[in-house]
Amino acid sequence: MASALTKGTLVTIVGEAVLQDRLINLLAQLKVSGYTVVPAKGAGSHGKRMGDIAGYNTNIEIKTIVSSDCSEQLLEGLQPFQETHALIAFRQEVEGLFDVDAANDESRIPVRLY
Repeated sequence: MASALTKGTLVTIVGEAVLQDRLINLLAQLKVSGYTVVPAKGAGSHGKRMGDIAGYNTNIEIKTIVSSDCSEQLLEGLQPFQETHALIAFRQEVEGLFDVDAANDESRIPVRLY
């Protein structure tokens, strides 16, 4: 029995926790209906972000699966945040078990929880 996998674009955003509300607002503007937010720790070009002091020096990671077109709009919408905050974003083509009808419906931007 073959399973039907749906294709989508996984967008991952890692940025300062202070941006959380603004990033979620951007997702809402793009009609993204599902996303996952988790705390993130690590080090990079902006130094270490260990999240050891609540609300200070902390990062979050947001993941969402959207259409290719929506991923373009999302990445463009994220660019201004990089001017003033530590933030990276990337996308990957994925396939998995999420709503086939929503992912193929061009009248709305398909999104599923990651």
